[in-house]
Amino acid sequence: MKIAVGGIHTECSTYSPVQQTASDFTVTRGKDLLAQAGVDGRRFPDVTFCPLFHARSIPGGPVSADCYASFKSAFLDELEAEKPCDGVLLIMHGAMHVIGLSDAEGDWISAVRQLVGPQVPIAVSYDLHGNVTQTIVDQIDIFCAYRTAPHIDVTDTHRRAAANLVDQLGGGPKRYVAWAPVPVLLPGERTSTEDEPAKSLYATLPEFDQRSGVTDANLMVGYVWADTARATAAAVVTGTDLDAIQQAASEIAAQYWSARQDFEFGVPTKPLELCLGDAATESSSPLILADSGDNPTGGGVGDRSDVLAAWLERGLTGGVFAGIADPVSVDKLWPLPEGSSSRLTIGGALGSDCKVVSTEAVLLSKLGREQDHNREVLTRIAGNLVILTEHRRPFHQLEDFRRFAIEPYTARFLIVKSGYLSPELAPIANPARMALTDGAVNQDIEALTNQHRPVPSYPFQRVFDWKPVTSLSRRASS
Repeated sequence: MKIAVGGIHTECSTYSPVQQTASDFTVTRGKDLLAQAGVDGRRFPDVTFCPLFHARSIPGGPVSADCYASFKSAFLDELEAEKPCDGVLLIMHGAMHVIGLSDAEGDWISAVRQLVGPQVPIAVSYDLHGNVTQTIVDQIDIFCAYRTAPHIDVTDTHRRAAANLVDQLGGGPKRYVAWAPVPVLLPGERTSTEDEPAKSLYATLPEFDQRSGVTDANLMVGYVWADTARATAAAVVTGTDLDAIQQAASEIAAQYWSARQDFEFGVPTKPLELCLGDAATESSSPLILADSGDNPTGGGVGDRSDVLAAWLERGLTGGVFAGIADPVSVDKLWPLPEGSSSRLTIGGALGSDCKVVSTEAVLLSKLGREQDHNREVLTRIAGNLVILTEHRRPFHQLEDFRRFAIEPYTARFLIVKSGYLSPELAPIANPARMALTDGAVNQDIEALTNQHRPVPSYPFQRVFDWKPVTSLSRRASS
């Protein structure tokens, strides 16, 4: 049994001014790809998994047409070289937006289907923040998505998709996919599975799996910061019985619709000024402040200095800002010896329209290498530590701070570009605050420019009636 493995994975805000190019992607191949997918001979002893490649970037702006075309062409060439294959496992995200394409994943998966032909089953593994379309559903046989946010079941999801695929190829019943779009678009920060009602909604999905004729039930939140016609929540169900999967999709969709008004932010969430007021009076530590509008893992640019500017204007000290993407400042500081002072202008280096900070900074340490394009510098600014990076990236792991000899547990304040806090940072927050800040992933979603999303769609429109309508994959009739 021979299964090709690979895909492309990113999340794109149409409100970001920065296009993604090939240099933004990390490409994984070979044994590393199989380890990432969680598929090996021990778990699937009768399968030869053939790794192609998996291209993944930190979420950001739209992907350039040339970048996408290059990856797609290379992927199809490598898949062609592995033919014949018994099956294909595609590891995707679902919220990629490519300039000039209305449904990038639909285009990618359709091209794979055309190449392998109608008899080869295709399984896909998705992020629950991805968007689904009928085009996608029509090309696939198996659909599995994450059931946790923050995402702690990524590898498990890949394995669920692989297990369904292997079972079918090994003589088990043929799988089909049904889905029901739900006209609701909410940010991940209000739909974390750590909090109700998402916690209970997602806890029921394994119960659907136990129904006769259902093998994998999924609830897709969708991606709200892409103003596209395919942006929607959805229930997507894989199974062996057409009536059973349509019934399950209808029930999951109806449950999500019924709960649409109950979703709230999981941590105290306030305008920036009120969050800074809390910081000025809070005695517990570390207070972790999330700059939500510029969160790179949601599609934010990562170069905004709004929070730093407001923090300094209040005269606050003891903050650790991790980090701000500013390659210009990194270039300026890199040749200098540690301990040097330099005048910096921080903010908007990658294209964001934000208030800049002109300030004196002391260079404390440097990490990375110029030839690897991964330079980062730690500076001291007015009694605060500020990490500036050559490239946009999140600081969501404890090791991100410890690399600079900063112990997160003992910090007074940690200011990170984030929405809901990562699994490593959330447990140490004492307390946590999420600031409603400007940026490409602004949490004030009802104020977003809305030209292409389906209408009506909650909460952009609030008063309308709706009932689930399920659709089957075209492959169910083949």
